[in-house]
Amino acid sequence: MPANRPVLIALTALAPVSWGTTYAVTTEFLPPDRPLFTALMRALPAGLLLLALARVLPRGAWWGKAAVLGALNIGVFLPLLFLAAYRLPGGTAAAVGSAGPLCVVALSALLLGQRPAARSVLAGVVAAFGVSLVVLQAAGPLDTPGVLAALASTASMSAGIVLTQRWGRPEGVGPLALTGWQLTAGGLLIAPLAFLAEGPPPVLDGAAVGGYLYLALAGTAVAYWLWFRGIGRLTATQVTFLGPLSPLTAAAVGWAVLGEALTPVQMAGMALAFGATLAGQLAPGAKAAAGPSFGTSLRSSRSSRSCRSSFSSASKNGRKDSMDLTGTALRR
Repeated sequence: MPANRPVLIALTALAPVSWGTTYAVTTEFLPPDRPLFTALMRALPAGLLLLALARVLPRGAWWGKAAVLGALNIGVFLPLLFLAAYRLPGGTAAAVGSAGPLCVVALSALLLGQRPAARSVLAGVVAAFGVSLVVLQAAGPLDTPGVLAALASTASMSAGIVLTQRWGRPEGVGPLALTGWQLTAGGLLIAPLAFLAEGPPPVLDGAAVGGYLYLALAGTAVAYWLWFRGIGRLTATQVTFLGPLSPLTAAAVGWAVLGEALTPVQMAGMALAFGATLAGQLAPGAKAAAGPSFGTSLRSSRSSRSCRSSFSSASKNGRKDSMDLTGTALRR
């Protein structure tokens, strides 16, 4: 492992760590029952800010590629996430999303030519099991549309991760610009859905404004820039194995800040998930992308199939709804 690789992994890990704080911010500061508006307020302002900083627009085929990536990672992923969140218990939705590392391993083999390693598969199973111990509670019969939405949401984010690495980036364009393109495209896709489903924006008090500023800047603009930067320099498998840090952070914040109890089973699950995250960074064949390009552009002709990525869930003012808008599973 190169000397600078641990630093790169640690910086990339800050993205799911920041996403794990969404639970506390949402429940304590944001207006209730406005998930799509929250998604819009995170994605579009952050995207426009990064576009203003980068001062680079897509050219040629990259208009289409940016739109596809923005839809997969943001615009399609978030509405499906919230449909699942409101139809399934939060822990159930989170447990489905915890299979993300396994799905990205499979899709990376199909699209990037990265041969699955037994260590990666085993670490993915352990990560999913550990997260399930943290988030899963007894639930009634599963809602079929909710399950389908959860699977589709996971598949969308998985495909976005792998295609981001497969396509790389245009010559002379950095991860800041590429992140801005995706957030803006995704935000523009969410905007009409938010207004049609939820009506006009709610009246915001000072706490809500502060909460949205934190989510848009730290939890989206900076976090997604670090995330996509990591995808460009690490393998897709390494990046997705950082996802369990989101529910682990949410559980830790809930315990330390919100006074939520952690059972011995949950603590054991956290230890398993964290250990699997570390093991995922040591997977055989994991290496940095060569050169300055954003992502490894391995051109494979193999067909792709849907798989599942990670997403989060959180309580919202007495409800058990998934509210983390950006990453892996979060405890109920």
